[in-house]
Amino acid sequence: MDATTTLPAPPRASARRRALPRMSALTWTGIALLTLFLLLALFGPVIAGDPNARAGEQLAGPGLRHVFGTDHLARDLFARTASGARVSLLVALAAVAFGLLVAVPAGLVAGYFGGRWPDDLIMRVLEAFQALPLFVFALFVIGVTGTGDSDIGPITVPTTAKVVLLLGVGFVPYFARVTRSATLVEAQEDYVDALRVLGVPRRRIIGAELLVNVLPPVLVQAFLWLGIAIFAESALSFLGLGIQAPQPSLGNILGDATRYLLLGAWWYSIIPGLVILVATVGFNLVGDGLGDALDADGRG
Repeated sequence: MDATTTLPAPPRASARRRALPRMSALTWTGIALLTLFLLLALFGPVIAGDPNARAGEQLAGPGLRHVFGTDHLARDLFARTASGARVSLLVALAAVAFGLLVAVPAGLVAGYFGGRWPDDLIMRVLEAFQALPLFVFALFVIGVTGTGDSDIGPITVPTTAKVVLLLGVGFVPYFARVTRSATLVEAQEDYVDALRVLGVPRRRIIGAELLVNVLPPVLVQAFLWLGIAIFAESALSFLGLGIQAPQPSLGNILGDATRYLLLGAWWYSIIPGLVILVATVGFNLVGDGLGDALDADGRG
C-alpha cells in the first residue's frame, strides 16, 4: 500500500448514522404519539385560551368552531383537554422526580451494602410501602385530609401537591429496586475494589462513582413510569381523589363525561380517553426503545 494512501475513517461516525434506522417501528410509533401529546400539552393551552370560559352551546359536537366540541357547561373541550394534558404531564414529571430523589439514594445504599443490615432495613421498609396498593393509600390520605387543599400548621398544601406526593411515594419502592439491582452488579466491578483499597471515602464511591454508572438504566425506568404516572393521576382524578374541578385534568374531564355518554355526546369521553391512551402508549414505547438501545450499548 502506498504511504500516501488515505486510510478509511474510523467506524464511529458511520455507526452513529446507522443507529437511527435501527430503531424499531414501535419506537417510531411511540415517538409520533409522544410528540402529539407533548404538542397538545405544551402549546394547546396557549392556543386555546381559558379552559373555564363558556364558549358556545352545551354538548356541541366537534366542528370548525370547536374542534373537540363542548362540554355540559358549554366550555370548549379542546381548551380543557389541552390544559388537562398539561396538568397531567406536570404532575407526572413532579411525581417521578420526587420518587427518584427518595429512591435513588436508598437504592444506592442498599445495593452497596447488599446482604447486610442497611440493605435489609431499607428494603423491608420499602416492601411495607409496596404491599399497600396505591389507590388504597390514596383513599386513606384523602379520607384524612379531604379532597381540597390541606393546612399543615402555617403551610397550605394544594391538592395538586398532594397528588404528586401520593404518586411519588407509590413509585419509590419500584425505583429503589431498580437502583439497588444495578448497584449490586456495579459494586462487583474491579474499580470499586480499587477505590476501596486506595482509601476513597465510602460516600464518594456511592455518590460519585456508582451513581454515574447506575443512573442510565434508572432514568430509562423513570421514563417508562411517566406514562404510568399520567394514567394513575387520571385514574385518581376520575374517582374524585385527585385534581378537583374547575381545574381541568384528563381524569376529571373523563369523570364528568361518563354521565353524558348515553346522551350521544361520544366526543366528551372518547377524546380525553384517547389523549390518556396516546400519552401512556407513547411513553411506554419510547421507554422500551431507550431500554433496548441501552442494552445494545452495554453488549457493544
